[in-house]
Amino acid sequence: MDAESGSGAETGERPEGEPGSGVMMAFGRQLKLLRLRAGLDRAEFGKLVGYAAPSIASFEQGRRIPQPAFIDKADAVLDAGGLLMALKEELARAQYPPFFRDMARLEARAAAMSVYAVSAVSGLLQTEEYARAVFQMQRPLLHDDVIAQRLEARLVRQDIFDRSPAPLMSFVIEEAVLRRPIGGRKVMRDALEQIVLTGQLRNVEIQVMPTNREDHAGLGGPFTLIDTDKGQRVAYTEVQDDSRLYTDPTKVRELEARYGILRSQALTPSESLALIVQLMGEA
Repeated sequence: MDAESGSGAETGERPEGEPGSGVMMAFGRQLKLLRLRAGLDRAEFGKLVGYAAPSIASFEQGRRIPQPAFIDKADAVLDAGGLLMALKEELARAQYPPFFRDMARLEARAAAMSVYAVSAVSGLLQTEEYARAVFQMQRPLLHDDVIAQRLEARLVRQDIFDRSPAPLMSFVIEEAVLRRPIGGRKVMRDALEQIVLTGQLRNVEIQVMPTNREDHAGLGGPFTLIDTDKGQRVAYTEVQDDSRLYTDPTKVRELEARYGILRSQALTPSESLALIVQLMGEA
């Protein structure tokens, strides 16, 4: 993990977003105090906000991060006067591992994105079961509560496809990624089907880089280009839970050129979707 996680292990503190971390515990304590002030047990409160009592317990004990809709409803039901909502932005950041938080913020407001995936299907294209399998395979093992939290956060990221105006999205995926049955063949087939359906959206283009290509511009590893809502283009790289955002124009132009070459070397979007449909039949 990154330096922040390592530091937390040495001091006995937990990185923000891990079960029991500061912002989660602070929210949980406030939620419990407000619920008790209102004279409600967890089951009664849960009925009012649409959550089961065990979920309320997870929120109060700092084991799970609530979604924004829950925070808004809880604040209103408990007459908290904005006390719970004040922590919403920090809780949203804490959904993600530390190395991904800046990227998640940019992604949520991106006007366009170009993603090159080399080891697994991009998180924006993953099904729930595929994403769960990816998290379950991580080493060191992730706690079940962390898996549930990160899974929920990953699926929320896919709201980007429902935004208006719709951001322009481009993906180049290594063929080997589509042939690697992470989670088993049924999970992989469903993942391929989701890629096909997403690739049919007007604002999305998905291309496959064939394994038998002799020329390949992406041997330096995966990366993402983001056009921000403020007209800036930045680049993001990630490897072994370590990440970096590039804003230097020279570096960004270098990765822009690399992505353009990758697209020219990959199958066209229509050829790519045809190949994915073929792989679905083989799964």
